[in-house]
Amino acid sequence: MTTNEYNLSVDLYADSIYRFVLKQVKDADTARDLVQDTFERLWIKAAEVSFEKVKSYLFTTAYHCVIDYNRREKKKDNYDEAKFKKIGFTSQYTDLREVLDEALLKLPEIQKTVILLRDYEGYNYREIGEITGLNESQVKVYIFRARKFLKDYIIAVENVI
Repeated sequence: MTTNEYNLSVDLYADSIYRFVLKQVKDADTARDLVQDTFERLWIKAAEVSFEKVKSYLFTTAYHCVIDYNRREKKKDNYDEAKFKKIGFTSQYTDLREVLDEALLKLPEIQKTVILLRDYEGYNYREIGEITGLNESQVKVYIFRARKFLKDYIIAVENVI
């Protein structure tokens, strides 16, 4: 990959990588750092990555950066188990985007990743499998389980609006 192709890949994919990472970590500064780490890793491997495969490489690298970040943070945090057992949304709220974001936070990491790649970024099952290292049937199962959880969490549109 040439320097011009690298710069073009930054222009083309930085925003979508940022959105993907931000949905995972929920902190703008951390998301920017992880995007920067992603592009740094691409710069280091620029000679090995072809421009045609750079999008897949970037999303795969961003996914791994998020996993590394979450592992580091897990060592720091003490999770409140009771927080994860709450499934339903009880308070009346009118902002569906915030309700969906809250529901996404409650998903296991792998389910959240495949949902974001499929529904937010538009990847197909095969591409998601390549990014996450799962096979297609595992991707489909995780997406099904995540969507079922999201449906149960929201219960009905009437409860949210």
